[in-house]
Amino acid sequence: MSLLKVQGLTKSFGGVKAVNDVTFELAVGEMLALIGPNGAGKTTCFNMLNGQLKADAGTVLYNGTELLSLNPREIWRMGIGRTFQITATFASMTVRENVQMALLSHHKKIFSLWGRAEIRYRDEADALLDRVGMLHQADRACGVLAYGDLKRLELAIALAHGPKLLLMDEPTAGMAPKERISLMELVASIAQSTGVSVLFTEHDMDVVFAHSDRLMVLNRGEIIATGTAEEIRKNDLVKEVYLGGGSTFDTTGEVA
Repeated sequence: MSLLKVQGLTKSFGGVKAVNDVTFELAVGEMLALIGPNGAGKTTCFNMLNGQLKADAGTVLYNGTELLSLNPREIWRMGIGRTFQITATFASMTVRENVQMALLSHHKKIFSLWGRAEIRYRDEADALLDRVGMLHQADRACGVLAYGDLKRLELAIALAHGPKLLLMDEPTAGMAPKERISLMELVASIAQSTGVSVLFTEHDMDVVFAHSDRLMVLNRGEIIATGTAEEIRKNDLVKEVYLGGGSTFDTTGEVA
């Protein structure tokens, strides 16, 4: 069953079509990777799906509801989470407090004057931190965390409102190879156990091939191929456009 249906999504900047007639569907519980060279239009796609950028044309149906007329907060309220290439947390607050802030927003208590914020939804925050392997750092200030730990915290924050869809823009950017694998294994396990759907962009082909059910390849704003990891590995156009004419994928998904 499709959770997300995108049809004819288009966006131009001046005379340049950054995204041109992008059409795809995302099933419940599916992990779909959107890959392509720098400037292909991946982040522009994400920003339109998330309401941060207005599309010139197209439709985006989430559980049958059109998203393109909604703002980011309304889209978030519908159960769509988002992580970004560069993490955005409150550096002076603790790990737990960052998640508590997300929970306060989810429960519409962010401007409540009753009770101390630091004691509200503490158990829920700890459960989310435990899920992403960060409970042991709950009392640390975010400003002293390693980058990989910030990425895990960002995932916990994105999960705070129980999303049905996660949009993850280069979730492993800036991480060491082992951290990348560990984070995406975590995301895949969450998708499998909760049924959350994941649409993600990523440049690390090891991550993409190991943790996506399907892949879409975007080039100059247009989807040039869709398929399984094996199908994309063998696609001559993908190898020519994305990897260079002499490049191939080996059996592990690395570029050779």
